[in-house]
Amino acid sequence: MTPGAGAPRLARPLLAAFLAVAAVHLAGLLAGADAVHTATKPLLMLLLAAYAAARGGPRLLIAALLCGWAGDVLLMPDAESAFLAGMGFFAVGHVCYLALFGRAPVRPVTGLAYAVVLVVFVVLLWPGLPGGLRVPLAGYSLLLTAMAWRAGVLGPHAALGGALFLFSDALIATGIAEWPQLPAHDFWVMLTYLAAQYLLTRGALGGPADSTGADPGAYREGSIRI
Repeated sequence: MTPGAGAPRLARPLLAAFLAVAAVHLAGLLAGADAVHTATKPLLMLLLAAYAAARGGPRLLIAALLCGWAGDVLLMPDAESAFLAGMGFFAVGHVCYLALFGRAPVRPVTGLAYAVVLVVFVVLLWPGLPGGLRVPLAGYSLLLTAMAWRAGVLGPHAALGGALFLFSDALIATGIAEWPQLPAHDFWVMLTYLAAQYLLTRGALGGPADSTGADPGAYREGSIRI
């Protein structure tokens, strides 16, 4: 597979639009403006996916971002069925990221640290979770943690993006379990989530050479250079 031809002239305007809409969205969360949240949230991942496409990004990256868009939209209604559907789309997005990361080796020590964090967090969270969400959330958390660990193959920006994605979803999970929340909880969830998706995108579009010896900006899907 090969990256798309892209439209380089559109890349900067699309990135600027994403950053502007993200800023308005976050400001709306701080202000408690529900109308701003409703109007801007569906645009965020669409703009980031369009930016990635304009840069000629790999299809798996664009697919992951579009899955994030679907998940964002489905999480907007306050309903358990919509939450499960949204979580399902995010799970598919993580699978896309994992396929994009390929088979390059990752530090096992980092993987062990992520595994310990996952087990401790799920054990602590378990009693407070609704019965119908326990198993889906545990499975999703395992997939998300694997994505966060493997993200390092695309360089430090993607590694930080994976960690922030894990942190953002952990904040959501503590809300579901009715743990004490940070002030402006939704703001911190979205700030870390948007930073995560942008950093993963940046890493995929042109991070430093990875341990496989790929040049900056060389994309990999599975074990195939694209």
